[in-house]
Amino acid sequence: MNIQINRETLEKTTKCNKNFSCLSGRMDELCTVELNVEDKIHFVNCMTNKPCSYKMPFGYSFICQCPVRKELFNLYSI
Repeated sequence: MNIQINRETLEKTTKCNKNFSCLSGRMDELCTVELNVEDKIHFVNCMTNKPCSYKMPFGYSFICQCPVRKELFNLYSI
């Protein structure tokens, strides 16, 4: 699959401490979106325990605020 991420989205993702590993093509580096609310709120299950500046706790779950991860899901459902 040829993944294209908008340049503006990449530029907005200034806090990525994972060196954009979600774009590597390795699914084990990608948090799984468990619930998507109107393409704006993405509840995720992370595959690793690595710290992430965009992962925010919400009750017993986590919300992803990463612009790149959101675009990946919204465009490709991955």
